[in-house]
Amino acid sequence: MKSSVPLLDTITRYIIRRKGKQIRPLFVFLSAALCGKVTERTHLAASLIELLHTATLVHDDVVDDSNLRRGFFSLNALWKNKIAVLVGDFLLSRGMLLALEKDEFEVLKIVSGAVKEMSEGELLQIEKARRLDIEESIYFEIIRKKTATLIASCCACGASSTGSTPAVAQSMWKFGEAVGIAFQIKDDLFDYERNNATGKPHLTDIRDQKMTLPLIYLLNQANFTEKRWIINTVKNHHHDPERINRLIIMVNDRGGIDYARSQMNAYCSRAQDILNAFPDNQYRQSLEQLVLFTIERKS
Repeated sequence: MKSSVPLLDTITRYIIRRKGKQIRPLFVFLSAALCGKVTERTHLAASLIELLHTATLVHDDVVDDSNLRRGFFSLNALWKNKIAVLVGDFLLSRGMLLALEKDEFEVLKIVSGAVKEMSEGELLQIEKARRLDIEESIYFEIIRKKTATLIASCCACGASSTGSTPAVAQSMWKFGEAVGIAFQIKDDLFDYERNNATGKPHLTDIRDQKMTLPLIYLLNQANFTEKRWIINTVKNHHHDPERINRLIIMVNDRGGIDYARSQMNAYCSRAQDILNAFPDNQYRQSLEQLVLFTIERKS
């Protein structure tokens, strides 16, 4: 990540000091160890994934006009949108060059496919958000592309880095995809869980007018009048505490939270079924624990 441009070096140091949990590289390493042996190719794949993920977060903050990332100021808050976009481009291109310099075309192919899917997922969400009344199948297609594809590519890259067959890499892709969908549903549920600091629900998605699984389930259970009220609340009254509180009560009473949890657990079970085909060793057990962390995490 070192550059001859001092401003870029300053920004990349800022990024490195505030790196997250780095769960995605963990999926790369554990998938590789499960399928074979961790190699230099595995390290390269993990680096590429982390560069890509960081680039998408930087761009997401610009798109969402977000001033905070992991409790710190985002790049666009400190250096404005133009610089943040260019830094995201730099990180993305640095990751691609890293793979090309080492002739790792298979890893680059997997990750490039993930970037394509993630972009399509974001655009699909923007397109469907205009109406709000989206079908559950569209919701799952959005989160599969937006979130699950990157975790799937981590697991596929890990397997591929060991020289595993395409069939094994595809199996690990499916594992990561199931985990990624469960991961996103857990994020949906955070909106309805109480914030430790305020004691109130987070409500981030509702304020951003995003239709998540608990709300979609509620819409499917509602009659015509209720459906109009729900959509109107999310679209035009998402800052009205009284209406939002009533909406949260409806989501709970109609089983929206329970339904989302059941779907999350179903995808976790699907991921576990795929792992069961591999030898029971410390790496499989670590992946199982990582799956549990995905649905039990607090942030």
